[in-house]
Amino acid sequence: MRARHWALIGVLAPAAAAWGVQRAAAQGASPARTPARTSGIRFEIVVPASVEPRPVDGRMLLVIARANDPEPRFQVGRGLTSQPLYGVDVDGLRPGEPAVIDAGTHGWPVASLRDIPSGDYWVQAVLNVYTTFHRADGHTIKAHMDQWEGQHWNRSPGNLYSTPQRVTLGPAARTIRVQLTQRIPPIEPPKDTKYIRHIKFRSAILSRWWGHDIYLGAYVLLPDGYDEHPSAHYPVAYYQDHFKPTFSPWQESPPESSLTGRARANAEAAYRFTQDWKSGKLPRMIIVGFQHPTPYYDDSYAVNSANNGPYGDALWSEMVPRIEHDFRVIAEPWARVTFGGSTGGWESLAWQIFYPDSLNGTWTACPDPVDFHYFQLVDIYQDSNAFRPNAPWKTTDVRGWERTPDNQSLMNEMDASHLEAIYGSRGRSGDQMDIFMDVFGPAGADGYPRLLYDKWTGRIDKGVIDFWRDHYDLNHILQRDWATLGPKLQGKLHLFVGDEDSYYLEEAAFLMKDFLDGTTNPHSDATWDIGRRQPHCYTGTPSSPGETFFHRVLPAMAARITATAPPGADVTSWKY
Repeated sequence: MRARHWALIGVLAPAAAAWGVQRAAAQGASPARTPARTSGIRFEIVVPASVEPRPVDGRMLLVIARANDPEPRFQVGRGLTSQPLYGVDVDGLRPGEPAVIDAGTHGWPVASLRDIPSGDYWVQAVLNVYTTFHRADGHTIKAHMDQWEGQHWNRSPGNLYSTPQRVTLGPAARTIRVQLTQRIPPIEPPKDTKYIRHIKFRSAILSRWWGHDIYLGAYVLLPDGYDEHPSAHYPVAYYQDHFKPTFSPWQESPPESSLTGRARANAEAAYRFTQDWKSGKLPRMIIVGFQHPTPYYDDSYAVNSANNGPYGDALWSEMVPRIEHDFRVIAEPWARVTFGGSTGGWESLAWQIFYPDSLNGTWTACPDPVDFHYFQLVDIYQDSNAFRPNAPWKTTDVRGWERTPDNQSLMNEMDASHLEAIYGSRGRSGDQMDIFMDVFGPAGADGYPRLLYDKWTGRIDKGVIDFWRDHYDLNHILQRDWATLGPKLQGKLHLFVGDEDSYYLEEAAFLMKDFLDGTTNPHSDATWDIGRRQPHCYTGTPSSPGETFFHRVLPAMAARITATAPPGADVTSWKY
């Protein structure tokens, strides 16, 4: 689940009533007058020839904000505080030719420009540039080529944007011209240190499939004493997560005294982990985090898929051998484990299930949906519409999608889907529901993902259900294949789940728990840590201040590796 940092998820602060009629200040007060609307406004957004002399493809996005701090392009997203966003596709847009956004253009959270009250605003436009891919499956598509930023349209190198400009919007017809005069610069790669190394290479497998150079990368955390003990070889823990430029949590110096609240807690945890790692208090292992952004999302979900291509093959055939060649890894299945949370939780669990002979355990927290009877709150097998439960008369779009720890709704399924539809059409939003559909679903006749449901109406396409179930419903796969999977997975599955997950992920996990708890021949021996009234992403209860998920799982990993090592295996050189 895309929450950027899965270990500790903050909640967006509630917004004041900014886009509608405000509630009367006191009982008996007159209601506020409905402000005039801006139905006659038209934006014409152009790319000057001096900035880009060739025609461009992409998604033109326009933000309208009440303030300019930060820039409007950074004031858009989930929750209650997002500023209005509008978007249109552009195909071969010539220099000086306008992309038009007007009252007929879809927007979120304000559906149309005509619904924005008159007033003074800051506006900014961004072109999320698309690349043409001639894929090995015979399809040609256009999508955003990640520039090693993790599919963030508002800061992806090469994307074009305008300088924020102050405008007055009113009911009178008016055309406002916006010029994309800026280009986002490249990102400087992180530097290697004594403990953290980085690799990046062209994947032959993925480049062949996409018809374009595709890169894989990794950050590698080395244990205390790695350079000083050249004869030592180490177990490896493959850390599944969203795209990150380098390893975290990591902080060499104590937190600044000015930090407060969540920022201070995170800094203290990072500092404690760093000190415990460097001092050898934690097991000496090698931790590897993958970087595998795709043209659809900030990572591939680490599996083969019809729309992303053979990322599972590339990671296992190219990445893992490279890691185990370049670093002193014990390159044996008994010395490999995996872990992660949220998206990384699904990936770690899927890796253990899909490659059961290659890994010796997964420590999985708050995984994305593992049983599609609860695809968050949608039952893809029974429901006809993703936005609302089946009902003969009630048609209100009420199905929740994101909530606070006290069960206040931040977004419903319709909100999340409409926002993504503004970010990008045809599964190209770069956000969460689209990547589910891109990874789990088949390709459509046009080469773009065949979506589970219509992003505007919520109508579910029953023609894709069997594909989803047979390839990516992890609980279904476990039940279908337990006779062969069970002996390979016994004792390897360890899960952490909050019972009030912010994205309603707990119910799918509990269906898996019901199955695993009841398995025989063999019994799964799966372990579960259920957090009472814990949101996304629960990773266990800290036993002391500053304790991280790493503190909890690394000792368990080392213990399993040692206990299950074959006779004569190296279980000592890394315990100096």
